[in-house]
Amino acid sequence: MNFEIQKLSLAHAIQAQSDALIVLWPSQTVPNALGHDPLTRWVATAIENGDFELKAGSLMMLYCQPGIAPRHLVVVCSADNKAEQIRSAVQAAWGALKSAKVKHLNLHVVGDATPQGLQLALSSLADASYSYTTTLSKPKTRLLKQVFVSAENSTPALENAVRHAQALVSGVELAKEWANRPANYATPTHLAQAAKDIAKGKAFKCEVLGPKDVAKLGMGAFMAVAQGSAEPLRFIVMRYNGALATQAPVVLVGKGITFDTGGISIKPAPEMDEMKYDMGGAASVLGVFKALSHLKPAINVVGLIPATENMPDGLAVKPGDVVTSMSGQTIEILNTDAEGRLVLCDALTYAERFKPQAVIDIATLTGACVIALGAVRTGLFSSDDALALQLHQAGESSGDTCWRMPLDDDYAEGLKSRFADVANVAGRAAGSVTAAKFLQRFTQKFSWAHLDIAGTAWRSGAAKGATGRPVGLLLQYLTQLAASAQPSVSAKPRRTATGKTVPSANRAAPQPKARAARKA
Repeated sequence: MNFEIQKLSLAHAIQAQSDALIVLWPSQTVPNALGHDPLTRWVATAIENGDFELKAGSLMMLYCQPGIAPRHLVVVCSADNKAEQIRSAVQAAWGALKSAKVKHLNLHVVGDATPQGLQLALSSLADASYSYTTTLSKPKTRLLKQVFVSAENSTPALENAVRHAQALVSGVELAKEWANRPANYATPTHLAQAAKDIAKGKAFKCEVLGPKDVAKLGMGAFMAVAQGSAEPLRFIVMRYNGALATQAPVVLVGKGITFDTGGISIKPAPEMDEMKYDMGGAASVLGVFKALSHLKPAINVVGLIPATENMPDGLAVKPGDVVTSMSGQTIEILNTDAEGRLVLCDALTYAERFKPQAVIDIATLTGACVIALGAVRTGLFSSDDALALQLHQAGESSGDTCWRMPLDDDYAEGLKSRFADVANVAGRAAGSVTAAKFLQRFTQKFSWAHLDIAGTAWRSGAAKGATGRPVGLLLQYLTQLAASAQPSVSAKPRRTATGKTVPSANRAAPQPKARAARKA
């Protein structure tokens, strides 16, 4: 899907040739102040008669009307142009058009468009019109190919927003593609090839390590998870060098469990098919690198993906086994379904060699995070207040929101073991926090954040499918960091005693409806 922006008034937008025109109408816009074109008169009359309510998602449609060039016209209220209101408006508009044969669409924003609003509108339109096709014998491919954006106040900032949206959509849709693929179409070897295909161009490098390489590194925790699978593990190292070599990189670590049976601690059969999404963190790293190839920001980024299946064959690791991680710490594996933290801990230790300014791991880690935050916000854990605040703000700006969770040392009590340095699980209480506390043990040499995307990486039910989150949050964070003359996250970690400081922006927490846990 391609995006282009042009400066047009509403009167000119309805004369531009296209299959369809969507007009986003803010609730505070008074029609009589805009002019006397046919569309404005129609909206004014509808408001006067009470047929068009100025609330998010309310819409009206026309087809092949005199004086209006597009065959289909949808006017939809975007209320106060907040993130959820724009999403609601765009989804409602596309819902009215999706049965039509729309290849070229105009999107017009009434009044003063903002870069953030425009970016959200375009990414929401792409999300609403996305369709998965890879394993369908007769796929219904997406007809929509071109979106022209028009606004009264086209500016360089808006042009940059459209460019960012183009890159974001390419990254999100790549993340969706790989997460949506069945596990037999997305093995660790397939993921490695996808990484190589993305990392082309002089600013990119990609190295893929196999079982022998990983063994030489001493990644005993990662290897323990992989030993029950016939599919060989892959450790993927991607590099984007957009800045001077002297600039410390940001390292993104994506959990790449391409299918999770739970291992010997096997999962119940219902909805186990959704465990193909357990590599959502890896998919998001691939998506970010795809977006970076479009934007080319002045920043250095490393992507690490430990990829394997978690299977229960005769060689599989067993509850009670003790393994030695790359860091030298020994781990008692009490539950083989808590495998994500085992592959991540070795990847986090590997990240030390890059002397990073920050390390962010992304993982569908715990069902407990789904219970805590539902499908609305990603769980954010960090030992660095500045990094946590930057990620929180990036989430608010992008509409790909997160919420900071505590890291009090008391939560680590349940991870104590008589037979190893640490156990891989604690009790049921505060499961997302204790998982993060486990990972924190391997992050003492850099600033670190953990994003638990178990509730936000995919949707269940009739709308089953990957969301592509948190590509938007990560891309916003990286581009803001690149644009900053003096990044506020330093190479040296700045920690609080517990890591539980809450940014002031977090005061008004949403209360999403919890859904059932799907991860151990």
